[in-house]
Amino acid sequence: MTDITRIEPTHRLSRLVVHNGVAYMTGVTAQDGTLDIQGQTRQVLEKIDGHLAKAGIDKTRMLSVQIWLKDIERDFAGMNEVWDAWVPKGAGPARATGESKLAHPDLLVEILVTAAV
Repeated sequence: MTDITRIEPTHRLSRLVVHNGVAYMTGVTAQDGTLDIQGQTRQVLEKIDGHLAKAGIDKTRMLSVQIWLKDIERDFAGMNEVWDAWVPKGAGPARATGESKLAHPDLLVEILVTAAV
């Protein structure tokens, strides 16, 4: 049986769960809900960098990403502008983007990452 490592666990969730060479990240949102989509996306991606570092990896190890936007028509282009500047050339993960009602009305984006360890 392969060990399961839980990083920053709480009763409800763990920030990251590493199992069998794969890191599964919880959904990441911005801390500052007053920011526009680009500001919130930058905050989220900075947090993702930090979470990946806790697993000893970086964004070049991303396998799959799910991006949820509050309003895909309004925010898709702005989010993609920040995303495109952040993701390493030649290391883009498999990705899906959808629209969803997020947990707080001020949140504009939530990103979930799965990465190889």
